[in-house]
Amino acid sequence: MRWAGDRVARRATRLLGGLALYGCSTALLVRAGLGTDPWTVLTQGIARATGLTLGAVVVLVSAGVFLLWLPLRQRPGIGTLANAVLVGPVLDQALRVLPAPHPWPYRLLFLVGGLVGTAVATGLYVGAGWGPGPRDGLMTGLARLGLSVRVARTLVEASVLVVGWLLGGTAGIGTAVYAVGIGPLVGYFLPRLALRSNEPGVPPRDGHTRASRPDATVDSSAP
Repeated sequence: MRWAGDRVARRATRLLGGLALYGCSTALLVRAGLGTDPWTVLTQGIARATGLTLGAVVVLVSAGVFLLWLPLRQRPGIGTLANAVLVGPVLDQALRVLPAPHPWPYRLLFLVGGLVGTAVATGLYVGAGWGPGPRDGLMTGLARLGLSVRVARTLVEASVLVVGWLLGGTAGIGTAVYAVGIGPLVGYFLPRLALRSNEPGVPPRDGHTRASRPDATVDSSAP
């Protein structure tokens, strides 16, 4: 029988590793300069309008999204709070060390690396079973009002994309690639990286948050 502390350590490792990878993957998408996921487009737009770093805006946007949870009666978990406070600082640190590639092959490599990394990161932090990210919870909360998760996700992400683009965020071919590719990639990685539901101390899959389903995830994704 495994020690309970070992189970907690494994889940914490997946959660923290997933969030760190999520921040680094977002930095790859930003440095590629080909367009990012909708929430990062919004983050870029707000950062350019306010002079704040991208990471600082991520934290502030997460706090704002939490306020929207209140009327939706969503309850954050440990993973939700960790997502809100950790992804932003990791993103800023990654942007400090990552170069901005100029040749197209390298930019495409950054784009693909960021996309796949985001999917793996989502599988890790959602699969830990300690709650969805702030943006995931917003979409699943809207779904409880009668919308399908897919419709809720489309409405939310389309809205933040338009606002972010109007504020000066970067939308482009990378945004389209992200929109098309993130769902299938998360659908592939999430069941392979999530902790087994029959493992002691891990909640059953049916009792897990709906954000653990591929069509309810970010980002994506984000976070």
